[in-house]
Amino acid sequence: MALTLAAPPHPARLLRRAGGVLQERPSLLAAATVLLVCVPTGEKDVAAAVHVTAADLASLALVGLTAVNLLRGRTPAIGRADAVRFGAIVAAAAVATVGSIDPATSLTGFVRLTQVFVLVPAAVLCALRDRTDQRLVLGSFVAAALVQGVVGVHQFLTGTGASYTGRPIRAVGTFGALDIMAMSTVVAYGLLAALALALGERGAPGSPRLRRALFAAAAFLAFPLAVSFSRGSWIATAAAATVLLLRADARLAVRGGLLGAAAAVVLVGGLGLGGSGVTDRLSSIGSVSAAPDQSVSDRYDLWATAGRIWQDHPVSGAGPKAFQQLRDSHAPLRLSSGSDAADATIGFQREPLLSPHNMYFLVLSEQGLIGIVAYGLLFLGLLLGCLRHARGPALAALALLTWVLIDFLYADIGGTTTVLTSIVLGLAARAARPREATA
Repeated sequence: MALTLAAPPHPARLLRRAGGVLQERPSLLAAATVLLVCVPTGEKDVAAAVHVTAADLASLALVGLTAVNLLRGRTPAIGRADAVRFGAIVAAAAVATVGSIDPATSLTGFVRLTQVFVLVPAAVLCALRDRTDQRLVLGSFVAAALVQGVVGVHQFLTGTGASYTGRPIRAVGTFGALDIMAMSTVVAYGLLAALALALGERGAPGSPRLRRALFAAAAFLAFPLAVSFSRGSWIATAAAATVLLLRADARLAVRGGLLGAAAAVVLVGGLGLGGSGVTDRLSSIGSVSAAPDQSVSDRYDLWATAGRIWQDHPVSGAGPKAFQQLRDSHAPLRLSSGSDAADATIGFQREPLLSPHNMYFLVLSEQGLIGIVAYGLLFLGLLLGCLRHARGPALAALALLTWVLIDFLYADIGGTTTVLTSIVLGLAARAARPREATA
């Protein structure tokens, strides 16, 4: 008897089918953007004007799909409040670019700012049509964090990470020593998303098995976050988790704090996980004002440099990407030429300090008072909206936005994980919308 084999689907048919799935569920592209951040990009020239990653391409595909859906009437138009917030960012960046000390260089910065703070967040906002979409994107944060967490733990345990106090124990995931903050950022996002999703599974409709799995994921991610030795990520995660727990259940926040402290004492003090590096790093947080180490001292000098640049260009700033051009003429002589980076792949390198490591000072110096007002309108509007409407997946958006806003006090955009900031802003914009607009 002859056996008939079905012919494989034609590539064009497969593309049409995939396109149909994305039309119905564009949040898949947002989730893909998060996951593609984990794809190694190799060692990059940090001084290059543009870095394009697989995650960036996925985010631009989401923007393109959203534009098509808007033109065809398949996606509701963005609300007036969101249009004002995003429009103010574009206007401030455009004014700063026109009045820049170097308009040609600032043009690339204008494009990047528009992508990160306007186009991708607006596309994510449009893609999150229901709770399933929100949970899908939040789940991708957890999945990406688990991937990076496993790699980071392996690096710490085997001594194959980036250099920290002369030993190759710093967990950096798939990002390498030149993007030292990336792994801790991804892991922190995943920890907060897992915790928020677990809290959302409480009660009758929730799944106890899923809740336990999410709590276990959050507990595991605390270890790679610890051995990232990133003080900024620790502070932002602790603050965001506190806001999350207080918003969900004040009594749970107290119990969670006690359990977390007890677990830290047992794991770090009793079992020695993380060694003396974690305790030394924690103790250094208290000395950032009285006796700052070199990295903290450099940050203070960079902030002062940004302030001097703003004094010379108070209204519209010096222009996007102008900080690195004006740094040397405004910085104190004691500022380091760069920060040390080392691992088995790159050896030892000096990474140049090209930004003030504070998003608010960066905006002030490059976009002036117009820019800081525009970003304040965006951030404050999203935060207040999330506080009013945080329920279910929106609770995670509140925690993630809180993390970003605190992290911006000592960091700014740049690096592989920048696109994740856009996804977080989109999630926050969705959570901040009035209930009648999200029904």
